[in-house]
Amino acid sequence: MKLTHIIPLVSLATAVYAAPQAFDFKDPKGVNNAVFQLDAPLESINGSANGISGTVSFDPENPAATTGKIVVTVDSMTVPNPMQNGHLHSDKWLDAAKYPEITFETKSLANVKTNGDVTTADVTGTFSLHGVSNEITVPVKFTYLKDKLSARVPNLKGDLLVIRANFAINREDFNINKGQYEDKVSPTINLSLAIAGSSVTK
Repeated sequence: MKLTHIIPLVSLATAVYAAPQAFDFKDPKGVNNAVFQLDAPLESINGSANGISGTVSFDPENPAATTGKIVVTVDSMTVPNPMQNGHLHSDKWLDAAKYPEITFETKSLANVKTNGDVTTADVTGTFSLHGVSNEITVPVKFTYLKDKLSARVPNLKGDLLVIRANFAINREDFNINKGQYEDKVSPTINLSLAIAGSSVTK
């Protein structure tokens, strides 16, 4: 085969390999979770949510081009105390009936660094909660695991994208009881996201 014939084939193979993949974060195992913690002078509130979905487009050859949206359902958020749990979902606090979802949609990535399968970046996007949308920047770690889906979900072949993020928001920025109950419910909400998305091979 002539060199002139080989070059286009190599270019095509490179393009196919470098194409971004869509990773689905609707976890069939129900393991994906977001943890929230509020540490006020009188009480510390700790809870989690497992109603997570969304899609992230990730190219291991070009992580800086990552886009996507992660969704957390408010009614999947729970705390150990049943009374507090009821308050959390009520119209006095997060109002799950009126605002059923919390979302983060990516706008851009900065300070992107890749070492092997791991990429770290400062991800700027739109965080929407309680009917309010604010732009925030979050430090995120992406771990791309090629051909590892079957190790997590038997009988499925494909790749995994694991996302870890820890950051804080202020409930007052989202019109949640501004200036009220601060002795028991901290204005600062610390969030920790631990999720894995799959890209299934057909």
